[in-house]
Amino acid sequence: MELGTRLRQARTEAGLSQRQLCGDVITRNMLSQIENGSARPSMDTLRYLAGRLGKPVSYFLEEEAVLSPNLAVLEQARKAAGQAVLDALEAYREPDAQFDRERWLLEALTCISLAQQALDSGKKGLAGSLLTRAEQAGGRTPYYTPELERHRLLLCCRCGIAPSAVLPQEDGLLAVWAQAALESGDPVRCGHLLDAVQNRDEQWHFLRGEAYFALQEYGKAAEHYRQAEAYAPRVYRRLEHCYRELEDYKQAYLYACKQR
Repeated sequence: MELGTRLRQARTEAGLSQRQLCGDVITRNMLSQIENGSARPSMDTLRYLAGRLGKPVSYFLEEEAVLSPNLAVLEQARKAAGQAVLDALEAYREPDAQFDRERWLLEALTCISLAQQALDSGKKGLAGSLLTRAEQAGGRTPYYTPELERHRLLLCCRCGIAPSAVLPQEDGLLAVWAQAALESGDPVRCGHLLDAVQNRDEQWHFLRGEAYFALQEYGKAAEHYRQAEAYAPRVYRRLEHCYRELEDYKQAYLYACKQR
């Protein structure tokens, strides 16, 4: 018998409505999802429900879950924090249909949290490896949400890693970070951030040109400046400089004239 079915049966036998069983601890919607099998309770929630219904926790768990050695591993991981969570999960053994989804969610959450701490300490290499690990763990559990992936992607950008995909609504934020990276003297990171932007307008091309200009890659800089005409005459000064460095004096003279 499934956990949700046992829970609903025990509630009915106790003569309790969903609202009465929930109390102030969980929502009625969450209880309904648990009873329908579309969500699984945490151990704390299950202990609360079992206590309200006068049943042991083991009554609601499938036999194989109770006997699984991974139950003890996960209970240890839930109580731990930081690196201790990952250390505890080293003892986990797959496959385990009962706990695999939660196990990978715990790893993804922990890696993202540790990556943020590593970035705050200036350890970009460590943060990058943790974010890669979070992506792999998140791909193995349906509990990994778009919000978590959004957070991971933004941390990737802070690392200087150009992620393969970024949510469109983050374009503005990425551009701000790119500008800040450029102003702080890090054109390489600026370029990584800009490469993750999807909406590439004239502002994007100007910033990309500035990043290449700072790296003295004048040919690439000129290609982007020419697509940022809205920034004239500022962009004309940059183009004149680029073409002088490229020894294309005809183009340099042309953009010098446009500044007048």
